[in-house]
Formats: sequence, C-alpha cells, structure tokens
Amino acid sequence: MTSRPGPRTPSTFPARGTYSEARRIGSLLRKETVGGALLVLMAAIGIVWANSPWAEGYFALRDFEIGYEPWHLQLSLGAWAADGLLAIFFFLIGLELKREFVAGDLRRFSTAIVPVAAAAGGVAVPALFYVAIVAQDPELLRGWAIPTATDIAFAVAVLALIGSHLPSPLRIFLLTLAVVDDLIAITIIAVFYTDTIDIVPLLLGLGTIAVYAVLAQRYRQFFNLKPAAAWLILLPIGIVAWGFVHAAGIHATIAGVLLGFTIPVLHRRRDHVPETEPGLAEVFEHRFRPLSAGFAVPVFAFFSAGVALGGVDGFLSALTDPVTIGIVVALVVGKPVGIVATTWLTTRIRGIRLDPALKWVDLVGVGLLAGIGFTVSLLVTELSFTATDPHHDHSKVAILLASVIAAAIASVLLTSRNRRYRRIALAEAVDEDGDGIPDVYQQS
Repeated sequence: MTSRPGPRTPSTFPARGTYSEARRIGSLLRKETVGGALLVLMAAIGIVWANSPWAEGYFALRDFEIGYEPWHLQLSLGAWAADGLLAIFFFLIGLELKREFVAGDLRRFSTAIVPVAAAAGGVAVPALFYVAIVAQDPELLRGWAIPTATDIAFAVAVLALIGSHLPSPLRIFLLTLAVVDDLIAITIIAVFYTDTIDIVPLLLGLGTIAVYAVLAQRYRQFFNLKPAAAWLILLPIGIVAWGFVHAAGIHATIAGVLLGFTIPVLHRRRDHVPETEPGLAEVFEHRFRPLSAGFAVPVFAFFSAGVALGGVDGFLSALTDPVTIGIVVALVVGKPVGIVATTWLTTRIRGIRLDPALKWVDLVGVGLLAGIGFTVSLLVTELSFTATDPHHDHSKVAILLASVIAAAIASVLLTSRNRRYRRIALAEAVDEDGDGIPDVYQQS
C-alpha cells in the first residue's frame, strides 16, 4: 500500500534568499544610506536658497545654459542635471535590474511574484488615488504618474537615521520592491512622456547601444582587457549613445537603463567564477555608484527641489491645489495601501504565508517608506508640467511634503517595532557550527 504524500508546506514571504544575496543587499543599502543623506541635504539647500533673499542667484544658476545647439545639447544646468547626470543613476538601476533577473531573487518566479505584484500595486493604486482627486480638471491628469515612484536612497536614509534593525528578508523585499518600482516608472516615462521621436538619431542611438552591448559581452576577446580597464572603452561609447537618444526626443535616462541592461552579470555558481574575481557589472557598480550617490543625484535634487514658495500665502495656496492634495494622498496613503493590499491578495492566491518572525504591520512600515517619492517623482514633474505652470511648483511642494509626512509616520511605526527587529536580527546571527554563515541561511 503506497502512502499519499503529505500536504505541501506553504512557501513563506518575504523570501530569505541566500546568504551571499543578503550580504550584497546589506552592502548596497549601506551605500544608498550615504547617498540618501546627501540627497536630503542638497534638496534642503536648494529649497532654502530658492526662498532666501539671494533666490535670484539660485535661479540664474539653474537656468544658465551651456552646450552645443546643433547636437540638441544647448541645455540649462538644471536640464543637464535631469537629462545628463540622472542617466548615471538610471544606468545603475538598469544594472541592478539585470543582476536581479540573472542572479538575484527575480530570476525565480516563486520569489519574484510577490515583490513584483506589490510594486505593481504600489504604482497603480497611487495613480488611481491621484486621478480620483483631480478628475474634475482634465488638464491635471497629466501628473498621474508623479506619485507612482519610490526613492530607495531617501527611504534607506530614513531607515538608517531611526536606527531600525529591519530583518534581512524585509530589507531584500524593500530593495526588490523599489527596483521593480523603478522599472515600471522607466516604462511609464518611455511610453507616456515621449511626444515626438526623431527617427534618424533614434536609429543611430540604438545602433550605438548595440555596439556597446557587443563590446561589453566580448571585451576580453576584442581587447584582451580585464574588467577594471574595459570601462575606459565603453564609457565614451555610452556617452555617444546617450547623446543620440537625447537628440531623438526620448528622455535620455532611458539610454542609461538600456546601457545598464547590456552589461554582463555573473551567476557565480552557474558560471563557476570565484568570489575574488570581479565581473564587469561589479566593476561598473564600484566605479559609478559613488558618482551617482555622491554627486549626480544630489545635484539633481539641488536643482529640482528649489521652489519659490512665495511666503506663507504661497505655501497655503499650494496646499489648496488639487494637484498637491492628490500627490500627498497618493504617496502617503495610496502607496502603503497598494503595496500591502496587493501583497496580501497575492499571498492568499498563491498560498504563501508571512514569515512567522514578521507581522503585517512591518509591511505597512515598508509601504510607508515606499511612499517617500523624490528623485523619479521630481523628474516626472518636469515632464508633466511646464516650468511656467503653477502646478509645476505645486507638484514639487507636494512631493517634498508627502516625503516628509511618509518618513515621519514610518519613523514612528518602525521605531515602535525597533525592539522586535533587534531580537530578530540577533536570532539570525546565530552560527552554532562556526562556518561563518548564520544558521538561518542553512535551514532546509
């Protein structure tokens, strides 16, 4: 008599992943913490300067043009920050997405389904909140995508400042959620915020990206170079590709994402590559992440966050604008509602249970952190409303206000959970067999 197999043990969420993945995520979050602090500092300097007696100097600096017009590169410093420097940030997003799809948690459907669904809910629900609030004025619907983005650097900076011992699985979920969120935001920019396309520069740009991709995949064969030197050849080609895409009328940050996707990512176990040998993706991340976090994104924040509020009356006027109300409600309420509700629904459908060490209120905290929209939200504002439109500045006020509110509520909630997080972190650090890997990562 054959025995029937027992009931299948339900999967748990968030997925713990491998120890090497947890270490990589932890290292990445530490780097983003520094960048987030600089981003907050430069944004504060920008908004204070823009509302000081010396505001004229700030706007003269932001609007100062430099470049070469025949190549469509006669841009203001503010535009250079948004179109040029921010491409570095988006290049790293493309690189991180490629890594997640090749060697991270997104390569497996079972571990990818929940954060992907949560990210989708965290984009769709805020957009619906915004649309519902501004629906009476069709002109305001152009800003529907502003509250859909999450600023991972800002969110991690807040997390570091409140001293939270967020458990490793939840950290991985937060980062994966933000990465997928960025992919959706990039798609939105490419599809909905491209008015006209110049075919010739576009074809030249795609051709240059193709050349870049071939060289990135075959740099050892063509040049007999180590990864540490290959970037010297690829960087000029990437700049040319960015220039062509910009001239084509497509937001040039898309070029950064496409270039990031072309970089080969090692799957060390599959490719039999030792940990001590860096791949091209690791070299690019090592060289460009400090440039992005320490310079590119803070400079963009400095130029984008500078909004002349017009004193108390101007600030109160901004607060009554449906755009402001829509963005604040969408980020502070819509983001956590979308993320938590979609996560709950997906886990119920898939028969996945929450990690016993966590509670649903922990995911509410993550959802609130995701409501800190900044870098990409400011970029979408630039694409949604012209600089002369009052809604342009009101949108920026809303983004800043919503980010502060979301950060404050998340801080209160996560601080109250801090003692529990600390106990979980101590439990995860147990290494009874002394092999250097916490036992929690070796459980069957």
